[in-house]
Amino acid sequence: MSLATIIKERRTFKKFKTEAIDVETIKELLQVSAYAPNHKLTEPWEILFIGEETRAKFNHKINFGDAPILFAVLSHKGKTALEREENTAAVSCFIQNFLLLAWEKGIGTFWSSVGASENGRNILSVTDDYDVIGVIAAGYPDEAKDAKERKSIELKVKHLK
Repeated sequence: MSLATIIKERRTFKKFKTEAIDVETIKELLQVSAYAPNHKLTEPWEILFIGEETRAKFNHKINFGDAPILFAVLSHKGKTALEREENTAAVSCFIQNFLLLAWEKGIGTFWSSVGASENGRNILSVTDDYDVIGVIAAGYPDEAKDAKERKSIELKVKHLK
């Protein structure tokens, strides 16, 4: 499958099969994801695998689609506002890499912002040094979704003189 196809066919899934996924497979994908662009190779991401007890505390309305794997991705805030923005961008690239690599292997994902709330941060015991960029659910999809059309890029492009 070409990269363009993977990008176009990747979806957000909100219902997963109960089939387990080896956490080592997820860690391998995360390791490759670490090749995301990041200024000065700071690698500002941290991963928190979420177990059943912590997961239950979220009381998520769909229990993250019953995905067998759930983890949070944190971004180190850095020392300045610019560094914080750079770190957030780098961690977002890291997550996107993961989502695409997972889909290449037939693993569906769901990127939730639930961990960024004050309650979510408390549940995850995240210190003030970090932002929660996402809680990622991963599993084999139990639903099929077609791609939604995107606007022409020409509507989003401007040429400066």
